[in-house]
Amino acid sequence: MAFTSYYLILFCSLLLSISSYCIGQTSPQTKGLILPVTKDSSTLQYITQIGQRTPLVPIKLTIHLGGQTLWVDCENGYVSSTYRPALCGSTQCTISKVNTCGNCTTSTPKIGCNNNACYNTPENPFIKTLYDGGEITEDVLSIQSTDGSNPGKFVKIPSFIFTCVPTFLTEGLASGVKGTVGLGRNRISLPSQLAEIFSFPRKFAVCLSSSTQSSGVIFFGDVMMLPKIDVSKDLIFTPLITNPFGTGSVPFLNESSSEYFIGVKSIRVNGKPVTINKKLLGIDKRGDGGTKISTGSPYSILETSIYDAVTKAFINELSNVTRVAAVAPFETCFSSKSVGSTRVGPAVPAIDLVLQTPRVYWRIFGANSMVKVSQDVICLGFVNGGLKPTTSIVIGGYQLEDNILQFDLARSTLGFSLSLLFHQTTCANFNFTTKA
Repeated sequence: MAFTSYYLILFCSLLLSISSYCIGQTSPQTKGLILPVTKDSSTLQYITQIGQRTPLVPIKLTIHLGGQTLWVDCENGYVSSTYRPALCGSTQCTISKVNTCGNCTTSTPKIGCNNNACYNTPENPFIKTLYDGGEITEDVLSIQSTDGSNPGKFVKIPSFIFTCVPTFLTEGLASGVKGTVGLGRNRISLPSQLAEIFSFPRKFAVCLSSSTQSSGVIFFGDVMMLPKIDVSKDLIFTPLITNPFGTGSVPFLNESSSEYFIGVKSIRVNGKPVTINKKLLGIDKRGDGGTKISTGSPYSILETSIYDAVTKAFINELSNVTRVAAVAPFETCFSSKSVGSTRVGPAVPAIDLVLQTPRVYWRIFGANSMVKVSQDVICLGFVNGGLKPTTSIVIGGYQLEDNILQFDLARSTLGFSLSLLFHQTTCANFNFTTKA
């Protein structure tokens, strides 16, 4: 079903400019929007597809949860009759918080290089690279609507703000991907623009599939349903923390981070507190430390002293399980022969990220903590981040899979579920087949 649905979406995208079945115009009555998200088996990046340009073309993009903007390679094959560069002093430039304005350095202006244009600094988090000459532009964008539980028609946005970049910035992205879609906390990210255009709440929810064979989903607006389950009733809420300094590949100290931080206060393994340096859990005056949620890392990353304490506690709780040699990038691995199974994955100690009170915690079960690296070996899916990293704890993609995360930008809160496996469902169970 997932394979068929994917190609139905692709087919509709290709027909958007001529098919009334696939197209609807922007409408304030649109309740919500959706993007299918697949996991690339080679890079472990999370990939989506949108329609862009005139005529519409399906474009593959990598999800960047904390990214500031949707950026696209405009150097290689970008053709559109509705492409418009933003001019210096325009509203588009103002809300994009541009770094500079200027003229094209080539003899003839072209897409991605125009006179009197404004520029921002898009990031590729997978190769830790920023580009300070990203041209702010507008073009048509198409995305599918939903009522929360069923998909609807595709709607077309005539003037969506994005960033044009040269081809080199796509290095390290999955095969066929032309850019990234930023979902961060700023005005030109995808969630912010969609909320403003369609007048729905500044919310979005991420549900990443653990399978490379089926799609997860991102919901935009106040919608969030899986078949026969209203997951919104089971969410646990915690404040989103504002980091006053940028925390990208090259931090900008004059601008708040667009990434998503939460206030982890302590860590428990199998219900027992782990002794760690709690100063690392706060954000210092330089913006270092704290805990952020990121799709830029396939697995969670812990500062060395935190990693050592957590893995030691975890090993102690599995004293009857055989340790085996490390398998990169993991250091803590076990024989799976002596580990049982449960509804929520391997029967291993739960890891709790304790939040604002001891009763509010993000519990990570075996399905999200253990990675099967071979037939008989499973590894703790956390990576040693070294001493003095910019961020002390990075909750990576694997730990997010088959969990619902709802980001409420207006209220600055995160709602998160326990593993959907408890409900005997997964993030792959959303129906992407267009309802007639």
